Amino acid sequence: MLAGRCFNKRVVLNYHSGEADDHLSHWGSLVHPWLRLAHDLVVPSRYLRMVFARHGYSARVVHNIVDVTRFRYQERAPLRPRILSTRNLDPYYRVDLVIEAFARFRREVPDAALTIAGYGSEERRLRDLATARGRESIRFVGRLDPGDMPRLYADHDIFVNASVLDNQPVSILEAFASGLPIVSTAVGDIPYLVRNGETGTLASADPADLAGAIARVWNDPEGARAMARRGRAMLSRFTWQSVREAWLDIYSEGTPLDEIVIGAESR
Repeated sequence: MLAGRCFNKRVVLNYHSGEADDHLSHWGSLVHPWLRLAHDLVVPSRYLRMVFARHGYSARVVHNIVDVTRFRYQERAPLRPRILSTRNLDPYYRVDLVIEAFARFRREVPDAALTIAGYGSEERRLRDLATARGRESIRFVGRLDPGDMPRLYADHDIFVNASVLDNQPVSILEAFASGLPIVSTAVGDIPYLVRNGETGTLASADPADLAGAIARVWNDPEGARAMARRGRAMLSRFTWQSVREAWLDIYSEGTPLDEIVIGAESR
């Protein structure tokens, strides 16, 4: 970004991190001088736009995208108690809450199964927790190639997310594209995606509440399928066809495309 300014080039900063409020509030001189170097600040969600506005920055929203041609939409009929988590095994994503909630749900539905896809610093602790809560019904599949993800979604029937800090998870977009009913905590931009009772079911970051939300989905299969259909329908805003013109406008605004410096902050 500094080099772009030094050479009088237009600088575009594309910022994705759900930690934006912490970065802006507590990192002071390590963050703000760099942000001021950008001619354009682009974020993928209304949530991040509001965070930056509180700190005096104007940001444009260009949504994350999902390739709907890669994920086959299918209605879950019958709805099976096959639960899926695809968040990385890091503290913010609270996969431990998914495990605890699943263990409670399994008391009601003994043949329920949970698959956890992802990797990260919490893996050992989460595997120990899974062993204590019912190892035979909880499967870790580790880090998967992106090409394997559509099949993973197709093999499961309910998607669960328990993150406590987030932005606009592509995993939720992928679950929508695949037709999975979604249960999630309401952080970051997620409430704009998972509208409670309309495109999914929201719960607090509490195992009992999360388990109750899973049970409500399980006990209302037709309602779950209706929410999944509405979730899939709203994905038109999250395709390349929908966002490409916005990106072209940003990258070419008053400047030849080959003279733009692009920065990115994502975690």
